[in-house]
Amino acid sequence: MAHTYTDVLIHIIFSTKDRYPFLKDELLAETHSYIGGIVRNLKGKPVRVGGVADHVHLLAWLPPTITISDAARDIKANSSRWISGQGVKDFAWQRGYAAFSVSHSNIGQVAQYIVNQAAHHRRMTFKEEYIKFLKAHGVVYDERFVFSR
Repeated sequence: MAHTYTDVLIHIIFSTKDRYPFLKDELLAETHSYIGGIVRNLKGKPVRVGGVADHVHLLAWLPPTITISDAARDIKANSSRWISGQGVKDFAWQRGYAAFSVSHSNIGQVAQYIVNQAAHHRRMTFKEEYIKFLKAHGVVYDERFVFSR
């Protein structure tokens, strides 16, 4: 076979260190936009980037040339440098992330879920949401370590 063909659509979720609400007001939208640019620089295609002051949801197609862990590392490292450069003192992302595959039939639903983060988090904490995602996708985890440093 002469060419590589892939269709890898991933929903990645990661939080600020200790879920501190660093990403407020204009910085929130600018950070989401910046993350979309990082994905494009990785030769991926962002579908939707969103979240609230303490975490980010990213729905994106990733190219076959990068692993999910390398993409998450690059996105977090580059956006962290950029956010710190915006004058946010002591900014850091929490170690780790969650990533889930998304089928074409669910693109709209996941994208809308990301758009509705502010309303969603009036009813559920980030920790509750994160655990719910892990359970829904059958991810085995130890709750003692889900939010450890």
